Amino acid sequence: MPDFSDIVTVRLRLTALLIASCLTLSACLTPLTAPENVSHGDFRTIENYIAELVNLEMSDHEITGYSIALIDDQKVIWQKGFGFADLENKIPATPETIYRAGSISKVFTAAATMQLAEQGKIDIDQPLVKALPEFSIKTRFPDAAPVTPRNVMTHHSGLPSNYYRGLFVRNPDPFESVLDDIRDEYLSTPPNTVFSYSNLGMALLGASVEKVSGQAFNDYMGQHFFQPLGMTRSSFSSRAVTKAYDHNKPIEVFSLRDMPAANLLSNVADLSQFVKMQFAEGRAGKQQILSPATTREMVRVQNANFPLTFDSYVGLGWLLSGIQVPGAGLVASHGGSLPDSHSMMSILPDHKLGVVILSNSATSAGSVSKIASESLRLMLEAKTGIRPPPKATVRAEEREPSAEELRFFNGHFDTLVGLVNVSSESGKINVEAVGHHFQLVPHEDGQLSLKYKVLGLVPVRVGVFEDIRLSTATINGRQIVVGKLGGETQIFGEKLRPTPIPDNFRKLVGNYEIIDKNDGPTPDKILLKEEYGQLVGELSFPEKPELILRIAFQPVSDNEAVTAGLGSGRGDTLRLIKENGEDRLAFSGLLLRKILN
Repeated sequence: MPDFSDIVTVRLRLTALLIASCLTLSACLTPLTAPENVSHGDFRTIENYIAELVNLEMSDHEITGYSIALIDDQKVIWQKGFGFADLENKIPATPETIYRAGSISKVFTAAATMQLAEQGKIDIDQPLVKALPEFSIKTRFPDAAPVTPRNVMTHHSGLPSNYYRGLFVRNPDPFESVLDDIRDEYLSTPPNTVFSYSNLGMALLGASVEKVSGQAFNDYMGQHFFQPLGMTRSSFSSRAVTKAYDHNKPIEVFSLRDMPAANLLSNVADLSQFVKMQFAEGRAGKQQILSPATTREMVRVQNANFPLTFDSYVGLGWLLSGIQVPGAGLVASHGGSLPDSHSMMSILPDHKLGVVILSNSATSAGSVSKIASESLRLMLEAKTGIRPPPKATVRAEEREPSAEELRFFNGHFDTLVGLVNVSSESGKINVEAVGHHFQLVPHEDGQLSLKYKVLGLVPVRVGVFEDIRLSTATINGRQIVVGKLGGETQIFGEKLRPTPIPDNFRKLVGNYEIIDKNDGPTPDKILLKEEYGQLVGELSFPEKPELILRIAFQPVSDNEAVTAGLGSGRGDTLRLIKENGEDRLAFSGLLLRKILN
């Protein structure tokens, strides 16, 4: 069951936040016209425009604090804070304001791994257990490739996305504790098959850094990265110590146990130093932090030949899709998304241009990506004269669904927004998702577009749906829906085949509660039911009562089922166990007890 932060903000996917913004029919907020032409070296025009854009985004989305830095090779050409670091005490945000950088942490953890690999202390292509002998996890794929540091850094390790027990709480256990916790868990997929974003994997990689270096993870990062780079106010911390806001109202900040995955505290001034080191082929002043070969390898596509990649490319630590800058060549980035804050670090390695954005607000998820891509696009024009090609506006004509499309789009699909019901019995392709109704409309070019059905009846075109195109593919017997947004293609979902439900599970349908619930954001109720031949779980969240997440479980034995579909949070194991004489469910360290009516 994906955790709340995965639902709303995981990179390289259409997110539930995007869907929600479309469903409000309010995709068009206050318009702002970008500069039509940027002269060579005219960064001042860019600064003025980005400042206007930031202020507009903060107003439209009620973002409290925001800091940004633009980098051109070895020079920070502009850095500025907007709004407040501490709204209650009217402390303004500045380039030195400390924020939660979230999953930008993963780039640093990968860099530390590569630094140790240069010293011969870690072989990134050997099994992870060689660097971390304590690592052990069960597998249903005995003939598959091993988990290695390389496929952990590319999120193709097959490890579960998260170990949920104690993941997001006020006072987390040491991240190394997951080594004991996961011994009875299973790999979710065979390694080297599909991108599946894993905080757990990065926690294990951090434990490897500790093991081979003989230093605590945060001490290693301080000595080998923060100090030599002059990142004087950066640290890895087990506890979140910054303020956060939701619609300009203060909210409680919880800590992620998996420190190497998401617990970097930093500011845009410090993170600019890391970007400059990347552009200098690993040098910072007179010190060689990483070798030139390592900096190049970290931004090289690692998964080009995997069958389920499509265009969702990834380097080592860096993600190589998601932020689009037409004409720029390679774009490397990593966002940081937590329920209370969002961030983005993105670079154009071929042109040595970069941007760092940090925010302290839950409402800034889409904003950080938008401003990053706009900043890089304009900086590229100012430095090189490269402008994006004109956006094509010609759309292929609509047509009626073919018999093959009507057959394919009829059933249950696991998607980026959970379980979706699709029916074609009327001769149209009707979709029910996240409590709303849509229609899939085929076009002459073989792709399909989405229309929103107002009141569940009248299909109309809305907002960013105009740019979404879907198509189908069958790979290794799996029927996949592929989504294309702009120039990026990725897995959007998979058609699910009905799986016989063992009697042991069928008799346990009903409402469940978590025993000894975490003190952080977790579902407050889980409904397990049978629906159209599928075992379905419905999760509700007290923090977001409007969000109901639906997940299909596919039984793999009389006592085990896995979350259906492909990608993050899929393939994780739900177990039926006996405890204190009762039938209970166990999932990723969580114990669930049936609520008796």
